[in-house]
Amino acid sequence: MTTKIRKPLSPARACSWFACAAVVLLAGCAAQPPATPAASASGWTKDEVADSYVFGYPLVVMTTARAAALGSASDAQAANVNTLRHTDTLPTAGDTPSMPDIDTLASSAWLDLTAEPVVVSLPATRGRYLDARVLDMWTNVVWSTGTSANPHNGQPKAQTVALVPPGWDGKLPAGVERVDAPGKSLWLSVRVAANGAREVPVAKRLQEEVRVAPLSGYVSEAHTKQHEPRGKHMAKRDARERDAANNDPDGTAVLADTPAAQAEAVVELDAATFFTRLADALRDNPPSDAHALKLLADFGVKPGEAVHLPDGSASAIAAGVAEARTRMATPPVNGLSSNGWVWLGDGVGHYGEDYALRAYAAYTRPGTGTKDDEVSPIVKADGDGQALDGSNRYVLHFAAKSLPPVRGFWTITAYTTDGALGDAHTARRSISSRDVLRRNRDGSIDIYVQTNAPIKAHQPNWLAVPSGPFQLVMRLYAPQARAIDSSWQPPAVTRQ
Repeated sequence: MTTKIRKPLSPARACSWFACAAVVLLAGCAAQPPATPAASASGWTKDEVADSYVFGYPLVVMTTARAAALGSASDAQAANVNTLRHTDTLPTAGDTPSMPDIDTLASSAWLDLTAEPVVVSLPATRGRYLDARVLDMWTNVVWSTGTSANPHNGQPKAQTVALVPPGWDGKLPAGVERVDAPGKSLWLSVRVAANGAREVPVAKRLQEEVRVAPLSGYVSEAHTKQHEPRGKHMAKRDARERDAANNDPDGTAVLADTPAAQAEAVVELDAATFFTRLADALRDNPPSDAHALKLLADFGVKPGEAVHLPDGSASAIAAGVAEARTRMATPPVNGLSSNGWVWLGDGVGHYGEDYALRAYAAYTRPGTGTKDDEVSPIVKADGDGQALDGSNRYVLHFAAKSLPPVRGFWTITAYTTDGALGDAHTARRSISSRDVLRRNRDGSIDIYVQTNAPIKAHQPNWLAVPSGPFQLVMRLYAPQARAIDSSWQPPAVTRQ
């Protein structure tokens, strides 16, 4: 039975709003005796440091990723801001970030709304799945194809939106939808389905039809298209795209400057560096929570100012940072859980004051959209609670009417426990609803999860896994409501 996990109060700080949003173990920390907070000489406790870290982590991830995109360039255009860059190959073993999506080609752009709105144009997909989302610097979803007015089944119609900065009162061209942004820095992610290498060329052509431009550039290009011969206009556009590709020939920049690429790097920062980056980021991205700012200020972290952590606080800071990292790696109490699978439900993408959920998503699934964009259950143990290991053989049994409920498509991918793709059986690391799967007589489907190939009759439904400990990620692209309202549950991984 699928259960929605309730959110208990923190035993250490039950009266604090931070504690109400804190992550607790799914097994239930309420059964454990309250721990005595480790206080520093200045009076600060481990829990207060952990709360501050969890609160600020998503913002530090986003600003660190944006800085990686900007590099040392001072000019936004030179830094490729408001410029969409594409990966043109599917991830392989050894690629970062952790748990890479091997079902789609990714495109990414950092948007700068300082001077004017930025326009994003999506093409008609002609039956191919395309997902686009825009996140603010706190990782909230500002706009996405899953939540827009455009009916979305993973195959949206052509549409054009303008991300508008606060206070802008200009006029947009006809046919351009206005989306009011909470700040002047945003991140755009676009993914196009590619079921294996044979579909990459088609997906690439669709990628190239996506457009990002400042409003003035969009208007200018529309005028040029109207008055310049198509061949000449297309030649100019192709030349611009070749220049961008020459600056990033293998797509590594798209990977390097995304939130997913920086999530682990931020965790490795020492406390002084982390809180310094947070203070810098708060200057341009002030939170709406005044209490959070006061706590940070009392702790020596003030927007745009040099950080002065309290004297004698080293041990409390170290303990608090370690506690925060444990929290962020722990599934949130308001997630969903069934048969060993854990996934995020309501609230993801629009976090409000649920800082624990926001930090968990930013750490484990950076760039996460809303529940209408994608649902991604993860399992690390079989139905008996034993850790998954490639030395064993497993089966996932889907009843005829219990396949993952999607409007787009679903996949299951195997990773090592640290999120890497295995080296073996490259072509079989993911199995998909788009594959030709063999059904049983009653319409059900069995997925054979094992390292080596099963008997010939089972091979169409074979998902290869690493030889040692592993985990499975199920991705539901454009999920139906049943995927997030507790009425659907993924099956247990059964050891044979």
